[in-house]
Amino acid sequence: MPWFCTPWGSRVIDQRKPIIKVRNMTARYGGNLVLDSLTFDVFPGEVFIILGGSGCGKSTLLKHMIGLYHPAEGEIFIAGDDIVVAQGDTRQRIVRKFGVMYQSGALFGSMTLLENTRLPIELYTNLPKEAIDIIATLKLKLVGLDAYVNHYPAEISGGMKKRAAIARAMAMDPEILFLDEPSAGLDPITSADIDQLILLLAKSLNVTFVVVTHELPSIFAIADRVIMLDKRVKKIVATGDPRDLRDHSDNSWVRQFFNRKAETAGSYTSS
Repeated sequence: MPWFCTPWGSRVIDQRKPIIKVRNMTARYGGNLVLDSLTFDVFPGEVFIILGGSGCGKSTLLKHMIGLYHPAEGEIFIAGDDIVVAQGDTRQRIVRKFGVMYQSGALFGSMTLLENTRLPIELYTNLPKEAIDIIATLKLKLVGLDAYVNHYPAEISGGMKKRAAIARAMAMDPEILFLDEPSAGLDPITSADIDQLILLLAKSLNVTFVVVTHELPSIFAIADRVIMLDKRVKKIVATGDPRDLRDHSDNSWVRQFFNRKAETAGSYTSS
């Protein structure tokens, strides 16, 4: 089916042409194999989750997708361009199509939230300062931080830092937002607030989200589709709606993960 609407609202996802294509991607650290020949698509408008247990390579995969790491093998297409081989102006064009929120937020402590959010606009445009300030303020307003534009990261909560990092990631109006563990270190209520923000932005801006997380409440709250990595086989062991995988996967370890059950001896299957 080429189109579908999410249960959460009227957001429409186009499944006819992927906005991200990963093909036979293998990742190594030196001689250590981390990810083995991954192939998957991400479609425009969806909230796509990369999940799995600790050490399975979730963040490693994300860093390859945004071009920070170079795969040992394979291709990674962002809106039709292969970021693996792109250089110069072509690479800059690709990079401008996405924004990134890193796990720690990566805000500069010596800068206000407004100054942090200004950075990508200053880097990639020649707009006057007044225009940049207006754009950055609007991005902070989108995440509920317009009253804190002159605060420093040390003066706000962990959840607010995550929101500010999302605002900075949106500064250039990207087609895709990559979020690395947006709920990490947050209490359940703040984590739920971040989930609702992601859903709101996905619906109102029609942005494609690629989210790395292992937080089950967030996965069930926001995911249209997931891929699940397993460090034992270095591969994708499940793909689809997390609710379907929880209830119907033929892989016992996948069911255990989604149902928060400890693995029993001999129960793992790689199907």
